Amino acid sequence: MEAVSNGVPASSLKVSWVKSRHSNAVGNCVEVAALPGGAVALRNSRDPDGPALVYTGTEAAAFVAGAKDGDFDHLL
Repeated sequence: MEAVSNGVPASSLKVSWVKSRHSNAVGNCVEVAALPGGAVALRNSRDPDGPALVYTGTEAAAFVAGAKDGDFDHLL
């Protein structure tokens, strides 16, 4: 599979989307999917046909590590 660019319609990606078990029933969720080659895509669950944001595996790992360390707690 060729590289996927930011803004590609999320529904065009043939991947399995996953959301956090902390997501609510109203659908205010961010969903993630692993892409071939180690990239990670994100989409808004309320707009599954909307654009996907695509990050390298390194970028996604840095974000997850920061979230686990509490680096973004001030945003909530």
